Amino acid sequence: MDGDIERCGFLCVHEDVVRQVTEQMPADEQLYDLAELFKVFGDSTRIKILYALFEAELCVCDIAQLLGLTQSAVSHQLRVLKAGRLVRPRKDGKTVFYSLADDHVRTLIAQGMEHVEE
Repeated sequence: MDGDIERCGFLCVHEDVVRQVTEQMPADEQLYDLAELFKVFGDSTRIKILYALFEAELCVCDIAQLLGLTQSAVSHQLRVLKAGRLVRPRKDGKTVFYSLADDHVRTLIAQGMEHVEE
């Protein structure tokens, strides 16, 4: 028996499974970052923006019109999404277009939709 694993007085602890999971568990900092990422997904306005960008690259004006929001509100949410590395800007003249940052974001959205549609 390993002294590092606490015994619960009411349950049988499967030391081999607990040890295996402990060895595979990411560092606390990584888990914190993952939790922060999912917090960004926790706002329906940001989800709507991400879903719109799932369909096409859009500027702030387009997103505002699509969602019935002010440009200021959209810009604020885009800052949050950009800080979370979920969207990326592309400047074309004076206009900034936004798109999903990468295929990981596209996959998260697609799998999330698949999950809620089950």
